[in-house]
Amino acid sequence: MRFKNAYRKVMREMQAERDRADALHDARRKEIYKKVPRLAEIDRELGEIGIQIARFAISGDSDAIALGREKTDALKEERLILMQKSFRGKKDLAKYNCKKCSDTGYIGIPATACVCLKQRLINEYYSLSNLREVLRDENFGTFDMQLFSEKIVENEGLSPRMNMETVFRVTNKFVKNFDAEFNNLLLFGDTGLGKTFVCHCIAKEILDRGRTVLYLTVPRLCKVIEDSRFNRISAPDEMLEAVDDVDLLVLDDLGTEISTIITSAALFDIINQRLLTRKHTVISTNLTTNELATQYSDRIVSRFLGNYQMVKFFGEDIRVKKKYGGFERRS
Repeated sequence: MRFKNAYRKVMREMQAERDRADALHDARRKEIYKKVPRLAEIDRELGEIGIQIARFAISGDSDAIALGREKTDALKEERLILMQKSFRGKKDLAKYNCKKCSDTGYIGIPATACVCLKQRLINEYYSLSNLREVLRDENFGTFDMQLFSEKIVENEGLSPRMNMETVFRVTNKFVKNFDAEFNNLLLFGDTGLGKTFVCHCIAKEILDRGRTVLYLTVPRLCKVIEDSRFNRISAPDEMLEAVDDVDLLVLDDLGTEISTIITSAALFDIINQRLLTRKHTVISTNLTTNELATQYSDRIVSRFLGNYQMVKFFGEDIRVKKKYGGFERRS
């Protein structure tokens, strides 16, 4: 029920904001009409012509439609000149937060969710999981290389710190080139090595750019999938739409979920759909590449190996260190 209530809360907030904007719109329109009565006449004429054009479209009278559009253009031009002359070019009557949907949350016919609604829902989901607080502490600005050993790991040929410097470069490049290059990351390694911390770092950077981001643990995603599949509650449907649509999807803790036929099929569909639509995805897992091949179908693993940059983590569990910094709450 929490996610259903989140949707209702966001829609109530957007409606309240729209009501305030509409009230200001009406007050300003009355002020404008009082100062320049001709503007009221123009708006009334534009409305009448719009109705006439719709009727002509039904009857197929193309000449009448063309004439109506000419009149419309002329009236709009006159209106613009009057506005510029009388109000110094301030044409906007209502100050909506989102110009695309005018704070309704939906655009187009048939109506589809506006990007502003999607991000506000994501922000509300973050509030429910306290992730916003986490991102204040866990970001590239609090990335502490001193937590990682400089001792060379024999079978790796480099130290954990050297490896994390590589991780830092790879993830920063991913963020820097986010808008220019399509890329996906799969972070893998034992628990306690900083994979979730790095996921948070990436999420915060992309959010700060004003792009849509959804962070989910895979167990939570599977719960949402099953709730939606069995109609337990309706609210997760908005989240499942976001899973497909967001600019960046971060899936943490792959391999810790209880897998079923339904969730496995849905996970493949999500991964495959985002590849087809060239939407970035970052996944973290405690599994090795061999364990991934054992736990997941060939078609899922092949998507990982063929379309994701594999980023390995190794070293000591940094949670046991006294000097812990921003990694304290997550693995």
